[in-house]
Amino acid sequence: MTLSNSASAIEHLILPAVRDLGDGFKVRRALPSAQRRTVGPFIFLDSFGPTVFKAGEGLDTRPHPHIGLSTMTYLLEGEMLHRDSEHYVQTIRPGEINLMTAGKGIVHSERSTESARQAGGTVFGFQSWLALPVAHEEADPGFQHVSSGEIPVIEDEGVTVRVLAGTLHDKQAPTRTFSDLFYADVVLEAGARYRIHKEHVERAIYVVSGEVTVSGQDGRFGRDQLVVFKPETEIVLSATGMTRLILLGGEPLPEKRHIFWNFVSSRRERIEQAAEDWRLQRFPGVPGEHEFIPLPETRIRLKATV
Repeated sequence: MTLSNSASAIEHLILPAVRDLGDGFKVRRALPSAQRRTVGPFIFLDSFGPTVFKAGEGLDTRPHPHIGLSTMTYLLEGEMLHRDSEHYVQTIRPGEINLMTAGKGIVHSERSTESARQAGGTVFGFQSWLALPVAHEEADPGFQHVSSGEIPVIEDEGVTVRVLAGTLHDKQAPTRTFSDLFYADVVLEAGARYRIHKEHVERAIYVVSGEVTVSGQDGRFGRDQLVVFKPETEIVLSATGMTRLILLGGEPLPEKRHIFWNFVSSRRERIEQAAEDWRLQRFPGVPGEHEFIPLPETRIRLKATV
């Protein structure tokens, strides 16, 4: 849905598409969408869960490749285990971040931990993809885990902001990123107001729970809606009840990006090469894992983003 009123501070209101990744594990994909391909360097935004697994069940995302991006996983409930071809093995728990930089190529898996699989439970969180600037598209792959205690927290008059990546309100997150961006977990008490400053060109909120109003706009914005704001507009949010938001944005990348499957690049031929490399199993493997997700059988159709 696009809000076209010239007086509106809202550029797009996006209802995420629901995608089943298998075994009943569903994600809500807000970016890219038909209305909006990117917000700042954010090229993908998925909300997964809350998914409840019975004892003996769990998440099993088999090894798969990436190039040209960083994946950032932020967990709200449950726990997951990351393994990759660079030999990183890391459990992520609520309030923590796993940041994987693919660069010239990496392979990883994401699964439930053995303890979570035995006990069952809920998994709920977000995964975003950040397109890398051209100068870093072919960087060496790497990984960073950020614990909950490392994340800067701002508290003021019913508002709590956790700065997950980039810079916001003069607070710098420890997460290693390559672009001018911000990414935050914002909790508003009922009646609290929060101003989104104009320091970044592109800004958006994803409503996790509750509802907000936007100063000067009609209506309320609720759960699982991505609200993209116009540049240079003054944005003041008001919570109608206890509300949680993901706040994101930054400077848009100057070059177009092409996407096919898990590959992102400014060059079409680079994605074609990555697809061929995965088809022929030229990527490095994840130590201790023998399964993998095959290349989609569909013909490569590159989606360009701006």
